[in-house]
This record gives sequence, C-alpha cells and structure tokens, in this order.
Amino acid sequence: MAAESTLESLQEEATCPVCLEYFTAPVTLECGHNFCRACISWCLEGPGPASSCPQCRAPVQQGPLRPNRQLANVVEIAKRLSLQAPKGAGGDGVCGEHQEVLKLFCDEDQTPICVICHLSQAHRSHRVVPIQEAAQEYQGKIQAHLKTLRGKREKLLGWKATGEGRSQEYLKQTQAERQKIVAEFQQLRQFLEEQERLLLAQLEKLDEEIGRLQTDTVGKLSVQISHLSERISELEGKCQKPASEFLQDVRSILSRCETGPFQPPEEISPELGKRVRGFSQQTTALSETLREFTVMVPSALDRARGKSLGAFRQVTVTLDPDTAHPDLGLSGDGKRVRWEYTRRRLPENPERFDSDPCVLGHEGFTSGRHCWEVEVVDGQYWAVGVARESVSRKGGISLEGEIWALQQRGRGQFHALTSPETPLLLSPPRRIRISLDCDRGQVTFIDAGSEALIFTFPPGSLPGERIRPWLRVWPESQLSLYP
Repeated sequence: MAAESTLESLQEEATCPVCLEYFTAPVTLECGHNFCRACISWCLEGPGPASSCPQCRAPVQQGPLRPNRQLANVVEIAKRLSLQAPKGAGGDGVCGEHQEVLKLFCDEDQTPICVICHLSQAHRSHRVVPIQEAAQEYQGKIQAHLKTLRGKREKLLGWKATGEGRSQEYLKQTQAERQKIVAEFQQLRQFLEEQERLLLAQLEKLDEEIGRLQTDTVGKLSVQISHLSERISELEGKCQKPASEFLQDVRSILSRCETGPFQPPEEISPELGKRVRGFSQQTTALSETLREFTVMVPSALDRARGKSLGAFRQVTVTLDPDTAHPDLGLSGDGKRVRWEYTRRRLPENPERFDSDPCVLGHEGFTSGRHCWEVEVVDGQYWAVGVARESVSRKGGISLEGEIWALQQRGRGQFHALTSPETPLLLSPPRRIRISLDCDRGQVTFIDAGSEALIFTFPPGSLPGERIRPWLRVWPESQLSLYP
C-alpha cells in the first residue's frame, strides 16, 4: 500500500494542473509553478498586458519560457513506474490510459474511470460516484431485470410443458385411432374375404343348378325336335308321291299330325329367378359401398387410378359482389376477399349479407360432382364451405341446414360447423379443397397440400336446391380462390 501511495504522489507531481495529464515539454514560471508548454502558452494568450500564473495568479513577465528538463525526466520515470505498477487491490481494473485504479464510475457514460479521468475535460461535468456505490445501484437494476426474465422463462417453460403434454395426449389419441383403424380394417378385410368366398360358393351352386336345368331342358327339346324332324321328312316324302299312293293311309297320317309328341319346354323356376335377382341387388349394394369410399377418400383412389381429382370436375369459382358484406373487399377478378376496416357504401339489396361478414360465389350447382380450392392468404379468423341458395342474408345467419363449412377462430380453434360443432385435432391447412357431390347431397373437405381428408358431411346432408360456394372473413384475414 505504501508503494502504491508513493506512486500516486509521484504521478500527481508529474501531472500538469491545466490539462491534468502528464507534463509534455514542461516549463517553469518565475513563481516556481510548472506547466506544459502548450498549456501555459494557451493561458497566457488572453487579452491585456498583464498575464498571471493559473495557480497562484502571480504576474508573468513577457519573454521566452524556461524549460524544466529535470521535471521532464521525472515524468518519464513516473510513466515507466505506472506501466510496471500492479493492477490494484480488490479485483478493481486499471485505467488503460492513465494506469490508475478504476475507483469511480461515470453515470452518464456508464463506464468505470480513474481519478485522473474524473479530473479530465471528458468527465469533469459528468455525475461520478464511487465504483462500489455504482455497483450496488446497478446490481439492484440487474436483479430486477433478472426477476422479470426468470418470470418470463418460467411462463415459457409452463407453456412448453403444457404444449408437450397436450401433444403427447394427442399422440396417444392418434395412436389409439391408428390401432382402431388397423383393427377395424382387418376385421373388414376378413369379413369381405368371407363374404367373397360365401357369395362365390353360392354363385357356383347356382351355376350348377342352372346348368342342370339347361341340360335337362335341352335334352328334352332335342328329342322333340328329332321327332318333329322325322315327321316333317315323312310328310315331305308323302307329298312327292302320285295321288293314288299319296292318298293311301291319309287318315292315319293326319291323325298322327294332330296327336304328335310335341310338348312346350318346362319354364324356369321363379324361385331361381328370384335368387339371381338377389345376387344382382347384393352387387348393387357393394358398388354403392365402394362409391361411398370414393367420396370419403378421393385422393387415395385418385392416386390408385393415376388421376388428380377422380370423378370430381374442377370448376372455376368467382365471388359475387352483390352478396358481399360492406366490410369485405373483393379483388377485381373476384378471386380474393379480405376484411377492410373502412365500411364501404354499397347499395342495399336483398342478396347482400348485412350482419355476418360473408360472401357467396357466383356459381351455383344442382347436380354432378364439382371441386374447387380456397387458400388462406392471411389471418386466423375465417370459414370456408358451401351454402344453400336461400341462405338468410339479413341479421344473424343460421348454420344448421343452411351452411356446411370449416371454421378457424384463432390459434388452435379449428372445427367443422356441425350441430354441435366438431373440433378438428389438426392444424388448419393453407389450402383446402372442397368436393361437392350434389347427387348424394354430400360435401368433403381435403387438405390440398397433403391430400389428407379433413372432414366429410354425411350423404343427404345437403338439400336438393341450388348450392353455392360460401366464405366468411373476419378482421386481419384474407382468402383466395383457386383455380
């Protein structure tokens, strides 16, 4: 500590009182005070004939300044000793410019400084506090930030744990559904194979009965045909003979013609025909079942057939501006709709939705199988689907019996608009394919990106009247039609 105090005293003696830096080219005035040549020259350049010492205010005579070479040597020694001095006690750093212990803290520049830095022009007007006091103050601030950050981290960890738990729960549900599907389809395959063997065996037995009946009938008819052929030959030969010979035994010949052995063939049993028609009905039912699978999962059947849309005809859909709610804005080509915060002034008409932000497509369908796609351009509040032509436009609309659609109401809230609503345990897709089967009264929603089935309303859900595309868009959402 004594060595450190001595070094500090030496540094103070080697410091110019004007610039508070080590002397540079030191000079001595008549009063005995020392300054840097540049510093005292600047001080003596003031107006007026009299100039004074910056420290003692003693007059300074005009004339050349006297250099102090001994002091210049002392300054060099002080600089070398500062470079060799230890870094300081208590873990404090050392000023890189002055080699002084960093004992102070500049609150304005928020940096540790030494005593010489505090006296310099760079920090002279700044608020400076002892470094330990500053450390306590900033320790409190850091601790407050740490408390906030730890709270946010705990909240995020809670959300993570909740999300992971929910994901695990969903994974368990999907695994259970997977096992259920595998088991159900295994039973279905076994049932179908058994039904196939049973039906083919019954058909084979029926074939045998039909074959026996055909053999018996053909045999009996062949005998009668043979008898008739012989009688015809006999009569043709008789007709070629002379009249005297022809008329001999003519009564007997006519009698055999009238009482010949001809008998009509035995009719096929009505019971046999009924059994054949029963098999036809079973075949029709099987075709109907396969058709349901075609509607339920068209993508899988399409890939098997090498087609992209199966039996559905892709149609171009545009939006009808006469039905658009005043808060909805449509693009010029009628392919895009978004929520607009500025309510438009539109003519009132019976076709326009005035309460719910909905819009219908121009196109309507009464028969056939059609499909189109809707892309979610932006937002998490929207609904897509179909509506009947007579859907209510004024006041709150009724979903049941009028709307068949999917809807998202914020993150994680994706469901089908059934009664009650059906939650869908999947992320809403970016593009949705809507497949409408008017003949069956059924609509199916498919993820156009992964070709995965999203939801199907059962056959007969839709009425027989005209069906039109339907969209609902809330703030910060935007939908687009394809193709």
